[in-house]
Amino acid sequence: MATNYALVLFTFLALVSSQAFASDPSPLQDFCVADMKSELFVNGLVCKNPKDVKPDDFFFPGLDKAGDTSKNPGSNVTLVNVEKIAGFNTLGISLARIDFAPNGGLNPPHIHPRATEVLTVMEGTLYVGFVTSAPEFKLFSKVLNKGDVFVFPKGLIHFQFNIGAVPAVAFAGLSSQNPGLITVAKAVFGSNPPISDDVLAKAFQLDKKTVDWLQAQFSN
Repeated sequence: MATNYALVLFTFLALVSSQAFASDPSPLQDFCVADMKSELFVNGLVCKNPKDVKPDDFFFPGLDKAGDTSKNPGSNVTLVNVEKIAGFNTLGISLARIDFAPNGGLNPPHIHPRATEVLTVMEGTLYVGFVTSAPEFKLFSKVLNKGDVFVFPKGLIHFQFNIGAVPAVAFAGLSSQNPGLITVAKAVFGSNPPISDDVLAKAFQLDKKTVDWLQAQFSN
């Protein structure tokens, strides 16, 4: 009987623990404004004394301003995460403004390892999509117009591409105070130190000269 009780207790604790660590830390009080000056390293950020919290800890100005899209690949992401709004700490949210140059502005294939993303198009027309994991690698894609919303599940490769002749603007909500970003091409061909060109040539079925050229494009 004692063994069965211990097994049930262990199973319950395992389930609770898996839920507790499956996403951002949850608040145990009204808010936990991040103390950016603390040198203590924890999963998340240390809370500031509530007596020292000010309205500006929950504020960020400027998302009405367009980002510079003149450089390749023709997009600009203004991310507002916990580093910009300390009050995001433990709330499990962040947001971004994404500007796209006309005729092909691209937010290239990338991953947010810690967040689901919901995108709303404010201006323009975007072709967007995400690819599922193995073994299907299925593409789910859609053309979005002003007012349309699309969801990119956590951890899946996704992209946004301006197919219109005018600039496009979208806003994204992300389910983490620090969603993270892995741009696929940059991670593979621009890692530091670089991945062996033997590895990449075999993985992508390319000759090493082509791999070396690609690495040079993403080296900075």
